[in-house]
Amino acid sequence: MDTEAILTLLQEVAAEVITPRFQALANHEVHEKNPGDLVTIADREAEVLITAALQAAFPDAVVLGEEAYAEDRSIMERFMAADHAFTVDPVDGTKNFVNGSPDHAVMASEIINGRVQRAWIWQPQHQRAYIAVRDQGAWCNGEKMQLKGAASPLRGVTSRRKWLHRTLGDLAPLELTWISCGIDYPHLIEGDADFIVYIGTNPWDHAPGSLLLEEAGGYVGTFDGFPYTPVDGLPGIIAAADEATYSLVQALVAADV
Repeated sequence: MDTEAILTLLQEVAAEVITPRFQALANHEVHEKNPGDLVTIADREAEVLITAALQAAFPDAVVLGEEAYAEDRSIMERFMAADHAFTVDPVDGTKNFVNGSPDHAVMASEIINGRVQRAWIWQPQHQRAYIAVRDQGAWCNGEKMQLKGAASPLRGVTSRRKWLHRTLGDLAPLELTWISCGIDYPHLIEGDADFIVYIGTNPWDHAPGSLLLEEAGGYVGTFDGFPYTPVDGLPGIIAAADEATYSLVQALVAADV
């Protein structure tokens, strides 16, 4: 499947099984995988459809879906070792979706030899489609995206509620993200924040946005000072508007954790 075909797949699946459930979920269609970690019928049905289409087109690839991983943890080992793999996040920002917020997304990425090569983010309620192709660029609804670099003073956000209002060095206190990586990374590119601090590093959450950000001129690295890859398994991610901002924040985080 070419790049546009995979975007169309995400859009069609969203139109079929996600958007009809938006602000219309019944109680029995929402469950907790773990305390506070929600899954809906839309997540499950969307992932099945997207995974089936990708497996049909790429039968030798490993497809790592968020809900498949919840059922079978061994898929992560196969993903980490695979020469060719995909990630699928059927409803990124499930809590937002359940609570009736438009800030949710459908995401996928293609990984070859441990590096993200293509990425897709579809925001069905905002009607914004993001595509990134390694060494070719990043686009939103067909328009090329390019970061202008970090602002001054720096604005940092985090999805870890325990870190809200935490200060790193002399930087302003951390604010809350949009609680969906498929929303967060585009906001960073669009200048609504200068860096994001994440604790979780699930590949389906970060592989798509990381390539989108990098191809727009940003930088994504770990708390340990290494460039981010979806197969490194290192804890903590800092996504930044440029490498200099990443280096500054990384040093402050390393001294603080």
